[in-house]
Amino acid sequence: MDKLARQLRDDAERIDASISPELDARITASLHAVTPVREGQDQSRQRSWSFWLTSSLTGAAAAIAAIAIVNMRQPEIAEPAVVTVAEQSSSYTVPVFDLKAETAVLTNPLSEELQALQSDLKKAEQKVREDVGL
Repeated sequence: MDKLARQLRDDAERIDASISPELDARITASLHAVTPVREGQDQSRQRSWSFWLTSSLTGAAAAIAAIAIVNMRQPEIAEPAVVTVAEQSSSYTVPVFDLKAETAVLTNPLSEELQALQSDLKKAEQKVREDVGL
């Protein structure tokens, strides 16, 4: 983790995160253009009962129409193909592969490297959780 942490810090130091005066002016203008919400304003507009009735009836009519259209179509029945045994055996061949399967054997340096990587990932995850506040 030390190498990774050092590299991340070096990369972070090279990032130029300064804010230009133009961007600062745009942010300030955007913040001043926003008006606060007043306590007395109603956030949601009340709909009348006729709106809800109309939308419900429209949805039900659309659902009934879709069901009727799907049920009115006749399913197409495919004719089964007749194939003789002689045609089957001559047209279909099973490929044979010569597989040489061997068990993978990890050497000590690889298993140590795997453990080091897993440790680095756990430390990075903990650092991110601390930064995010989880």
